[in-house]
Amino acid sequence: MKDPDKSDVFEPNDAFTLKNRVNVKRMLKEYQGALEDLNKVNVLEPNDAFTLRIRGDIKYMLHDYRGALEDLDNADVFGPNHAFTLRTRANVKYMLHDFQGTLKDLNKADVLEPNHAFILRTRGDVKYMLHDYQRALEDLNKVNVLESNDAFTLRIRADVKRMLKEYQGALEDLDKASVLEPNHAFILRTRGNVKYMLHDYQGALEDLDKANVLEPNNAFTLKTRGNVKRMLKEYQGALEDLDKVDVLEPNDAFTLKTRGNVKRMLKEYQGALEDLDKVDVLELNNTFILTICGDVQ
Repeated sequence: MKDPDKSDVFEPNDAFTLKNRVNVKRMLKEYQGALEDLNKVNVLEPNDAFTLRIRGDIKYMLHDYRGALEDLDNADVFGPNHAFTLRTRANVKYMLHDFQGTLKDLNKADVLEPNHAFILRTRGDVKYMLHDYQRALEDLNKVNVLESNDAFTLRIRADVKRMLKEYQGALEDLDKASVLEPNHAFILRTRGNVKYMLHDYQGALEDLDKANVLEPNNAFTLKTRGNVKRMLKEYQGALEDLDKVDVLEPNDAFTLKTRGNVKRMLKEYQGALEDLDKVDVLELNNTFILTICGDVQ
């Protein structure tokens, strides 16, 4: 009897052996070697749904999203309605920013594998990306029942709640996520924004300062911190943050509006008027801007 460990030496073109070796290499995260073996299998057994499905997953791991999509599309033709294919293809489409396509695959996968945490979590994230916040929240709530204390779920659900103006619920999720992932810039940045909305300006400033250390020059962080400093009457610090935002995101109406107001408080009337005039072009007949412009003039 031949040594099973050396079967590939005696049968170098045996598809069964190659597939088993692929499984081992996948477990060891030797994705390039797994891909080479799958290419051999594909020659021996063309149009095999299993091979195409696994090769698509390997290409996804290697960030070859276009190649992965091609294999997974073919796998879906030769082995339709396979949950793994649909889940993996949804991931690939997500990376290619095809969110509608991602949602379509996840909906099919959800029928085949209901109450699957990965499917629900990813679908919730996609709905969030598509600004369908209420339905995103429904999926993420289900995930939280299946896998409580999952940091990613808590982070996304918190931001969904923030968009729905459920600030207290968002804060609770972010506090839990912060325990699981301390010093996470997204958590700190989002929590700083939520605390700002809840008028906890000092707490907001502490979180935003930490976020800025972890990810300096993030426009959202600086914009929110500038507004927080404005509320705390730290006008010079607010101006410094807003100046940075204006470089990162020029001609942003919110930034110009806030900076114009800050300059007004610092009695830099000419600069304030310049900012507010720009906003008036971006947002025609904005009553708030017209009022402040009148005050400055």
